[in-house]
Amino acid sequence: MKKFTKLGALALAAALSASVVVATTPASAATCSKATKVTMLGTIKIEIQDEFQAAVKEYNASQSCYTVDTLILDRKNTFLQNVTPLYAAKNAPTIMYTLQEIPDMADKVMDWKGSKLAKLVAPSLLEAATVGGKLVGVPSTAEAFGLLYNKKVLDAAGINPAKIATRTDLEAAFKTLQAKGKKAVHFSAIWWSLGAHFTNIFHANAGKTHEARLAVLDQLSDGSKDLSKDPVFQNWLATFDLLKKYNGSAANLTDTEYDASIADLASGNYGFLFQGNWTEPNLMTAAPGTDFGIMPLPISTTATTYGNDSIPVGVPGYFMIDAKQSTKAERDGAIDFLTWLYTSDKGQHFVADPVTKGGMGFIPVYNGFKVQPATSMARDIAKYVAAGKTLEWINTYYPAGLQETVGKVSMQQYFTDKISSADLAKAIQDAWKGSVKTWRGAKK
Repeated sequence: MKKFTKLGALALAAALSASVVVATTPASAATCSKATKVTMLGTIKIEIQDEFQAAVKEYNASQSCYTVDTLILDRKNTFLQNVTPLYAAKNAPTIMYTLQEIPDMADKVMDWKGSKLAKLVAPSLLEAATVGGKLVGVPSTAEAFGLLYNKKVLDAAGINPAKIATRTDLEAAFKTLQAKGKKAVHFSAIWWSLGAHFTNIFHANAGKTHEARLAVLDQLSDGSKDLSKDPVFQNWLATFDLLKKYNGSAANLTDTEYDASIADLASGNYGFLFQGNWTEPNLMTAAPGTDFGIMPLPISTTATTYGNDSIPVGVPGYFMIDAKQSTKAERDGAIDFLTWLYTSDKGQHFVADPVTKGGMGFIPVYNGFKVQPATSMARDIAKYVAAGKTLEWINTYYPAGLQETVGKVSMQQYFTDKISSADLAKAIQDAWKGSVKTWRGAKK
């Protein structure tokens, strides 16, 4: 199974820079003899739940054939922990949304190949959802993560984020903020940020080519990789330590940490936050009129080191449609809703408008989008993509459950100084050892 690569970034650049590439499909023109209920597990992301629900309400009111009903996820459980009991009870949702569990779901869901919606997406952006030649899902958007910053705070401190090219530069910026009476950074201890995104900073920098990065996963699976002797891992650890040292917030291992991190960066008391652009709707709501940016997290003291000037960009998840327990009418309704969402005028506004205008603030990845991203971070991401300054989302290759194991246990233990760096390296190696190489197409 292939994932989001540099070709995907180039395709995204084209999508961001193009005007109207193809004519948009009209809003739903479905005809039917009776209404059909279509269930969807979750609302893409909790951060834009209200906006997504508003889109569902608008769609339901726009036609009389289908009614989309969202089923709320238990946020304490993984996707598989939520969906498996539903399948066992013969009550599978029609629409599902996930990323790392795509190999687990490939035999249960519809093939999107040849569909109108899939044809609007660059082929390289569909690679991550292609399993054994089957197109398991279609993408929601593109996202990036790295160091977020409050532009007002950095401007007032005289810090130009474009001049931060090394870990040394970053520490100097942290010291400047502290000298100005501000807190340098909110470094979040929430497990998914550590287990998926922060670990990806190592893996995305571990090799200069896609194959070299996958080779590291091979070595970890085989048990032949000694992270303690890997210079990139040591640089990554040094960056971990730097963020811990200048972290202005108390370690919070619970789900309340996400909201707390948003409040801190929006407050004007913090300069930086390690997170992704999915926070922007919340930040804009918390601090109207304040612009927030995104920049690379440099892990080396040498500016020219691979990855120091780039941000991880990828597709965060794909929509799948059940093929085992749904009826044809339910599948038709699922396709109709998602097509309406990404091709109709009203749907596109829900997708791409900023949260201040009732939208989800997504970066469009479908050709023919008339509504272009208007937020500060979306513009920053577009610039990095256009310049080819992107890193791969190697975390999309992680076996299901690995980011929870690493994030909730070893990463949080190291964050709270419960284990040493050597312990962390061994714990990560142990978590990977014996993993099925799904990134090589191996079957579980």
